Amino acid sequence: MSALFNFQSLLLVILLMICTCTYVRSIGPRLIDRNKEGFLGLFFMSARIGERLSPYVALSCVAMAVTILTQ
Repeated sequence: MSALFNFQSLLLVILLMICTCTYVRSIGPRLIDRNKEGFLGLFFMSARIGERLSPYVALSCVAMAVTILTQ
C-alpha cells in the first residue's frame, strides 16, 4: 500500500525526511540552505524542524521503531 493511504507509513516517511535533511545540513549546509523557497524549501524546513525539535524527533523515531518491531 502507498505511504499516502497508510498513516503509519506516512509518519515514517516524514520522520525519515526530517532526520535525513538534518543530517545532510550538518554535513554540508550549503546543499540545504540555498533552497529556502519553493518545493525544495521543504527540505530546508525539515532540516530546521530537526535542529530545533531534535529531542522530540528522536523520541518519535524511537516510538516509531518500537511500534514497527512490535507488529
